[in-house]
Amino acid sequence: MTDDTWGRICDDLERTIGKNNFVTWIAPLEFRALENGVARFGVPTNFVGEWVNRNFGDKIIEQLTRNGVAVDRLEFAVSATKPAAARAAPRAAAPASASGTAPQAENDLPGAPLDARFTFDTFVTGKPNELAHAAARRVAEGGNVTFNPLFLYGGVGLGKTHLMHAIAWDLRERAPEKRVVYLSAEQFMYRFVQALRERDMMGFKSLFRSVDVLMVDDVQFIAGKDSTQEEFFHTFNALVDQNKQIVISADRAPGEIKDLEDRIKSRLQCGLVVDLHPTDYELRLGILQQKVDLYRQQYPGLVIADGVLEFLAHRISTNVRVLEGALTRLFAFASLVGKEISLELAQDCLADILRATDRKVTIEEIQRKVSEHFNMRLADMVGPKRHRTIARPRQIAMWLAKQLTQRSLPEIGRRFGGRDHTTVMHAVRRIDDLRTSDPQIAEDLELLRRMLEA
Repeated sequence: MTDDTWGRICDDLERTIGKNNFVTWIAPLEFRALENGVARFGVPTNFVGEWVNRNFGDKIIEQLTRNGVAVDRLEFAVSATKPAAARAAPRAAAPASASGTAPQAENDLPGAPLDARFTFDTFVTGKPNELAHAAARRVAEGGNVTFNPLFLYGGVGLGKTHLMHAIAWDLRERAPEKRVVYLSAEQFMYRFVQALRERDMMGFKSLFRSVDVLMVDDVQFIAGKDSTQEEFFHTFNALVDQNKQIVISADRAPGEIKDLEDRIKSRLQCGLVVDLHPTDYELRLGILQQKVDLYRQQYPGLVIADGVLEFLAHRISTNVRVLEGALTRLFAFASLVGKEISLELAQDCLADILRATDRKVTIEEIQRKVSEHFNMRLADMVGPKRHRTIARPRQIAMWLAKQLTQRSLPEIGRRFGGRDHTTVMHAVRRIDDLRTSDPQIAEDLELLRRMLEA
């Protein structure tokens, strides 16, 4: 099998399993040989080989067969050196160390591969993420542990994983002797179950408790899994006792993760908890401008008309990944048809994305914005406290939920700590009265509405 054939198979696999899965699991593979129906690949760690074989082995064999390659099974062996990318693309290349020393080999570590696109240099900062970026930079400096853990949380596509990869790359360049492990909570759970099955819990404990920096992404996935939570708790404690750095990410704050043990919530809250807020217009525009600079190298001579980036930054506001994907499609389409990227072309080319990303305000977003505006804890928004400094913002949030969403009164009540629909009706009537008699309430409502509909 030639490299060109493997390249075509990689294209097919990316379309089949999705870009994120491809970058994480398939791009690190190095095709070595095809002998007697066995396709052999080099992998950065045994864990990657086991995961790929278990989750994507059948799909790889299927794509090989479709491309005329007779193969019965796959074999994976750890490469002596870090494998090259499956295709020559920046995303799979490891950034070189500033000192010329390659990042620490991962052969004996259980971490997932790092995405070379996700560095501090490519992270666009703005008001919604400046605190998270600053905290991540501090951890990446590798000095004394000042807050442990660093807990990053926020919605999909706001940069949590990007920052975690950036920390890992920076640490490996600054201190290649350190054992830095990045993996998802799902991968941690898989390694734990594997150790149980193979009766190698001592090896598991020794491996994870000997690292210098442990980074666990999407920790909400261990919620409700009692045995995994137990081992995570003990691993966490062991590393903290050794003054080793821990970085955690999730889609919500520790106290809001359902079915996560209270003792783990408490531990996660004892460090620095940082919220990556939804992107604002200026940050989205900055991200697009950075991407355009990169794409112009790939598509020289392609012209993008004034106002197109501003249009995209305004219309696609919920997810940075969708925003970047829209720009990628736009450049590819314009290059194929040989046209300038005009506003009209953007509207035609991205019609499905624009329809799907029409602004839909959620109750959770309303609760978050109102809590921030009135400087109160989000937990109090849905909690039992009735003090006026909490009850009034809660009523405002209920009023906004009634005005800006399609949710029924009973549904709104449930989202506010299981309250009855009559409580929501009272809140709506009360705020309706106040907005005509209290100029401050009216001003707060208008400001919040504008922020939520932006």
